[in-house]
Amino acid sequence: MTNPAIQTCKRCLYTTAHPLGLVLDEEGICSGCRVHEEKDWLDWDERWERLEQLVKPYRSRDSRNYDCIVPVTGAGDSFFIVHVVKERLGLKPLLVTYNRYYNTPLGIRNLAQLRRRFDCDILIQSVNPRSVKKIIRTTLRELGSFHWPVLAGQSVFPVQTALSHRVPLIIWGAHQGLEQVGMFSHLDEVEMTRRYRKDHDLMGYEADDLLSIFDTLREADIWQYRYPNEADLEEVGVQGIYLGNYVRWDPLAQHLQMVREAGYHSAVTPRTFDAYDHVDDWHYMGLHDWAKECKHGYTKVLDQACREIRHGRLERDHGRAIVNYYQRVEPGNSELLLDWLGIDRKTFDFCILRHEGDNFEQNTRLRGLDGNRLAHDSSLGQAIIANDVLAEKANTNHVVIGKGYPD
Repeated sequence: MTNPAIQTCKRCLYTTAHPLGLVLDEEGICSGCRVHEEKDWLDWDERWERLEQLVKPYRSRDSRNYDCIVPVTGAGDSFFIVHVVKERLGLKPLLVTYNRYYNTPLGIRNLAQLRRRFDCDILIQSVNPRSVKKIIRTTLRELGSFHWPVLAGQSVFPVQTALSHRVPLIIWGAHQGLEQVGMFSHLDEVEMTRRYRKDHDLMGYEADDLLSIFDTLREADIWQYRYPNEADLEEVGVQGIYLGNYVRWDPLAQHLQMVREAGYHSAVTPRTFDAYDHVDDWHYMGLHDWAKECKHGYTKVLDQACREIRHGRLERDHGRAIVNYYQRVEPGNSELLLDWLGIDRKTFDFCILRHEGDNFEQNTRLRGLDGNRLAHDSSLGQAIIANDVLAEKANTNHVVIGKGYPD
């Protein structure tokens, strides 16, 4: 039975059941859409000047030093961030990346192209895979998540590197809470914090919270995921800023620019029309997306459809049909993850479904979906940006560690 307390935004497709805390105003428009409106009236030239003044004290006079830390992957907004940091701001960044062990060959290729195209140094953290698998088995059972080490590693390794290299400025892309649900205004100039990381990225669990006498995890397995203490952060003066507060953020336009100018490559993924965001990860748009649906009642394609509706490139009804179609697609490459973890599909499903949220059926009904995962209907499976996509199918090899350019 549908919960009448859950409402849907009249402009996009998000509901008030969004896990980040979306709210509607008296006109039925969500906070995410209202904050998105700021992109059309903010003075972005003035915002850019604020950014230049903000980074000015961090410029090193010694060419041997780095000016900032930039977290990157083989997909997402990494190319655009490095482009802004190095070619527009004129900073010397140290790139850092956390090896998630779900790397696609295309993602490895993109990461190599990124550091080569922008001529940057890069640090790659590869935590002992035995420890990673032990953590995954725990978080899969306790949180219904096998992506916890990825989220923890990619959000803490840049901070740890800022301390160890004494490079206090970390430059991130856009703030998820701002972009999706309007948790903040651009004018708040919110920065990266330990609290947001724990509450939202890590589902309320720091690394030490995973330790238990009833589990096999030990301190030696989790220490690399610990967030540094406040005294050390203050001593170095670590500050993590988001470019999205100072640059008009538009992922599609930015990706197309990086395809043209920097050699970024995209790929078709089975559960979304977006061919840019997560081409480096075998499972983000597969089993991870399915798990998201079970726990929160919607999938990543809804995030991307809402983004395109807000930017005026997609009609709301068309977006609903696209979400309806892609949410029914079965996740692919499941055997890669299951073989790597050494578990079967029934065990995996049991761990995920025991965390199934109350909003799963409510959300799907509110969007006009029936919740069933049906076969493909190719008439609906057309990307709205098809003419601009450089679609490349990755091969089927599961690459857990990449070294350099694969060719």
